[in-house]
Amino acid sequence: GPELLPSVPLLRGAAELAAELGARQTFEFLLGRHLDANPRQYTLTPAALPGLMAELAGPPRPAPDPACGTGALLRAVTARADQELYAQDRAPELAALTAPRPALHTRARVHGATGDTLRADAHPALRADAVLCHPPFNERNWGHDELAYDPRWEYGFPARTESELAWVQHALARLKDGGTAVLLMPPAAASRRSGRRIRADLLRRGALRAVVALPVGAAPPYNIPLHLWMLRRPEKAPAQPEVLLADTGQFATEGRGGPDWRAVREAVLDAWRAFDRAGTLQERPGLARSLPVIDLLDDDVDLAPARHLPPATAADGAEALTAVRERLGETLRLTTDLTPPPADTAQPARWPLTTIGELARGGALVMRTGGNGGHARVPVLTDHDVLAGTVPSGTLPESEEEAVLVEPGDVVVPVLGGGSMARVIDDASGGAALGRSLVLLRPDPTALDPWFLAGFLRGTANNRQASSYASTATRLDVRRLQLPRLPLDEQRRYGARFRALDEFERALRRAGRLGDQLVRGMYDGLTDGTVVPD
Repeated sequence: GPELLPSVPLLRGAAELAAELGARQTFEFLLGRHLDANPRQYTLTPAALPGLMAELAGPPRPAPDPACGTGALLRAVTARADQELYAQDRAPELAALTAPRPALHTRARVHGATGDTLRADAHPALRADAVLCHPPFNERNWGHDELAYDPRWEYGFPARTESELAWVQHALARLKDGGTAVLLMPPAAASRRSGRRIRADLLRRGALRAVVALPVGAAPPYNIPLHLWMLRRPEKAPAQPEVLLADTGQFATEGRGGPDWRAVREAVLDAWRAFDRAGTLQERPGLARSLPVIDLLDDDVDLAPARHLPPATAADGAEALTAVRERLGETLRLTTDLTPPPADTAQPARWPLTTIGELARGGALVMRTGGNGGHARVPVLTDHDVLAGTVPSGTLPESEEEAVLVEPGDVVVPVLGGGSMARVIDDASGGAALGRSLVLLRPDPTALDPWFLAGFLRGTANNRQASSYASTATRLDVRRLQLPRLPLDEQRRYGARFRALDEFERALRRAGRLGDQLVRGMYDGLTDGTVVPD
């Protein structure tokens, strides 16, 4: 109709992009741009977390997400052609986005619906093998007054301040006997007094199987350690039930970008699978243990893992700290050796300039963008890895999308956040998949030196002129970044200096990490008695 006429150029552009990239990649690219432009409008589930939640839930047949958001959780499910996925969200635009997203990545049948799941469940008769959910947190208007006699409250009627426990019971009500639900929860839900009776009944009846504290920065809100709750609809009440408590806070990393997801995934899956097989887990100091339910049924029923897991203490605490101190001393000496010499004063250069876009069109480099999934089971280089200078630490959900693999000599640039950063891929990171919000530049070595390329892309003025600014986010248009036109020999001269700066920067980071480790270890040792003050 006439109302669509203003959108014709946009639709034509989307169709041209789909013809070039394919429907799946085009949808993910456009969705990513929409979410990046509206970061405060949506509460997103970070890319690595849905894969972990789906693995914890196991291979389901029908799988619902009652608060689907952008469909990240259902997209992480490894779905078969005969499988059915169910999605519902009260925001019409999110429900509309979710339905095509898993459908583009799997051959499963997707049932999407708009509506408030707690008040108007679109699939009330569904009984599933698994439920995945990232519910809204701290909602007062979740339906407390209207739903007082709802049959889903098998474990107790949630208080007005306990919306998350309403979602927990909704998930259990949609499971088959023996089915598993995995929910992302705020830490307060494990310890608020207003929810202690429901938590106690969940424990007594064997419905709550595990509580896992994630590292700070794993998901929004990033300043608190969110929890994963693993629940199972009990087929019969266990005689002596135990519950698994785990804390992965030790895998937090500095800066933005999230924790060491590979370490989180391995620790959580290993502990959960061992506990799920045996019904108990021998204590893993500082990481995980199972407790008899009876030990938790006190006046508080506090399930916060940190309260029940004593920190790991090294038997050779003083010796370990001595080793850290020696490594710190060596790193500081290396940092001194790598400190750049005094800079010579010179007039600002006036080189002829070109742009990354022009170089890509001329064949001097290949430009690729990071994806959201892939066939390859390889580590993923995330934007945090690039910013922190660490090895690839992320994971991608399995999908039919072709992952972009990085090679030594590639230059990788983050496009979000407003920082000036470019990283040359080394042998240790080669073969990793390129993560979301990253752009890969693969220079022709006969035309461009990679260190020259990366160094000039880090210029503050260069980044400023190539960035666009929304109300809450900064995005870098890599195609607009500029490079001087210099002969290859001159490029290599600059490249050698940039490479030396990179080594100096890495040494500074290593010294900072070791210094933090030494200070933290000294505080812990002095306060737990393993280190004496003399």
